[in-house]
Amino acid sequence: MLLEMVPIDREIVGDLKAWRALGYVEHFAASPLRCAGEAMAAYRGLDQSHARSFDALCAAMDRLIYTATALLDEMPAEEDPGLIVDVASLSLRRLIARATAFINANGQGEAAYIDPNAVQADIDAVMAS
Repeated sequence: MLLEMVPIDREIVGDLKAWRALGYVEHFAASPLRCAGEAMAAYRGLDQSHARSFDALCAAMDRLIYTATALLDEMPAEEDPGLIVDVASLSLRRLIARATAFINANGQGEAAYIDPNAVQADIDAVMAS
């Protein structure tokens, strides 16, 4: 992750600022992966509530990256970005694990239900650092 490289090279913040989130379908529509078509078809076949939950989880990851990037961009050069990077990376890894569980469960079961309070708690953790 670029985010985790910021303590080594602060210029990476510029790369993070240039990053733009894509929706799940948009990502796979532009992807050269062999499974891109199947991924888009699986997403389109989801129950509406499951799709909304997954989209909310993806949006939370995007907000977390944008928030961490903004905090790092505003941080004076003499300050250590390690705490922001550590908190944001841990939170992102948790969210990625939840998205992976959702995908591996084919959008079924408990993994499909994302607690919006837990998602907001991850974002709040970054803001508090």
